[in-house]
Amino acid sequence: MSELLKKAREYEKEMKERVRTAERPVFHFSNPIGWMNDPNGFSEYQGEHHLFYQYYPYDIHWGPMHWGHAKSKDFVRWEYLEVALAPDEKYDGQGVFSGSALEDGEKQVLIYTGVEEKTAENGEKYAVQNQCIAVGNGTDYEKSVCNPVITGDLLPEGGSRTDFRDPKIWKEDGRYFTVAANRSADGSGQAVLFYSDDLEKWSFGSVLDQSENQVGEMWECPDFFALNDAHVLVVSPIGMYAEGLEFHNGNNVVFLIGKYEKETMHFTRTGIQNMDYGLDFYAAQTMQTNDGRRVMIAWMQSWDNPMYPEDFLWSAMMTFPRELKLREGRICQMPVRELENYRKSEVSYKDVCIEKPVELEGIRGRAVDMTLTVRGSEYRKFRMRAASDEKFYTEIIYDREDGVLTFDRTHSGHRKDTISTRSITVDQKKDLLKLRILMDLYSIEIFVNDGEKVMTSLIYTPAQAQGIVFESNGKAYLDVVKYDIEV
Repeated sequence: MSELLKKAREYEKEMKERVRTAERPVFHFSNPIGWMNDPNGFSEYQGEHHLFYQYYPYDIHWGPMHWGHAKSKDFVRWEYLEVALAPDEKYDGQGVFSGSALEDGEKQVLIYTGVEEKTAENGEKYAVQNQCIAVGNGTDYEKSVCNPVITGDLLPEGGSRTDFRDPKIWKEDGRYFTVAANRSADGSGQAVLFYSDDLEKWSFGSVLDQSENQVGEMWECPDFFALNDAHVLVVSPIGMYAEGLEFHNGNNVVFLIGKYEKETMHFTRTGIQNMDYGLDFYAAQTMQTNDGRRVMIAWMQSWDNPMYPEDFLWSAMMTFPRELKLREGRICQMPVRELENYRKSEVSYKDVCIEKPVELEGIRGRAVDMTLTVRGSEYRKFRMRAASDEKFYTEIIYDREDGVLTFDRTHSGHRKDTISTRSITVDQKKDLLKLRILMDLYSIEIFVNDGEKVMTSLIYTPAQAQGIVFESNGKAYLDVVKYDIEV
């Protein structure tokens, strides 16, 4: 074990005990200490779900990247494991960047981006990114003597050696495949596919898809998988322009839906779909469970619009894991079913007429799983205030006539000039709106009409703000079922 890895493990062990359990979210994963960003290595190994993540244990801000590590039997209760990787080799000394993991017999294979600093002839420093392998047993990992195993020499002409990262690995018909992010000759993103028979010697397969400066400037964190009779390429574009309410400025995550010819490694895109419309969502990664489900998790944060308390010893959370299903050509997302095992204290109401502001007995809290069905044609706007007290609240507003749902955390308790609102169009179904809302201590995830669209956002409202208030400007009829979540 290198001294850098040993140091990180010892520091993590000492410092994580200083974080009070009550300070953490109830059912969303948070890192033990320091900084966390992209999920990595989200996969099965020996019957358990493993999650690695970009990690800098020594500060709540980004620093030289390590890989943190945790595992779970049910996606809800997570056990912290020791730091898996540190930037302790020449080829990854500037960071062990994002990647993925694979169960391969008794072994757990990690593939990641190693960042190496080099010096040009004029003395200027620059970074190159290559893909590296480490193999282990679920807790400890040995980096391959062949590293880096996929270098920029394998890229198509014009592919950037500096922007070449985030490999996602899988095994099919006895052969290993990985798709990685790269900046193409035209300066925008592309997803490049490689294959290998032994994890050491790799060959270029194809360019699966390209932005061509239409879908952001650079693609990060690619993922590629079959879903029903389609194939899906997930990418996280940097530098997108807003397109109405469909995409927003900056960083997005998109599903590129299409058909894949395995023999020629050719992917044909037939559609594009925004993955999440909220304020805090990036770098999604999926896994296939042993029972055949496609499950996704993502970083609940924004590079351009970060929110986290400066007095915490840890910074960042993951979304609650979601099952992906293809329904009528659209990928729908809903919380994994395991959450239902942690539901307590059911409270339900049916056909409640809402006009003036009203609080319903038993409908309150900050760790809840709640489903709302709003019906009627006599109102213009329906509002729900969550995490509410005399001073703070966050609003979910539905404009029935315009078919627009808006999330607004302006009054949630932050003091900085932070982007606080985002809106989406909603498919109106006979004057009926269905929302499933997961609210944890610091976050709200809104699943619209059985997961057709999702909005994920952070709120750092004082925990004593527990109220939930409903209001409508005209008669709206509400069904509500609320559970407390106890872990």
